[in-house]
Amino acid sequence: MPTTTIRIPEELKARVVAAAERSGTSTHNFILEAILEKTELVDLRANFDLVAEERYARIVATGKTIPWHEMREYLENRLSKNEVPRPVARKLTP
Repeated sequence: MPTTTIRIPEELKARVVAAAERSGTSTHNFILEAILEKTELVDLRANFDLVAEERYARIVATGKTIPWHEMREYLENRLSKNEVPRPVARKLTP
């Protein structure tokens, strides 16, 4: 595995060491886990943005969407474990 050097300010290094001890892991492992967690968050955000852009492009292309009050009601019912039909996208009139 290649080696990468990172320079950490002393104050942050002390915090990392303390946090690693509280977590019951080595400083090295704590830093690796932090890098992995941040990388996963950035990847998730990029995917979220991509899906949002694709959905918006579909709305613009078709002119069809679901009003927020209908979608919110649907999601609230789903959270309550109620069986409800999924709302259908349609062109909205101004």
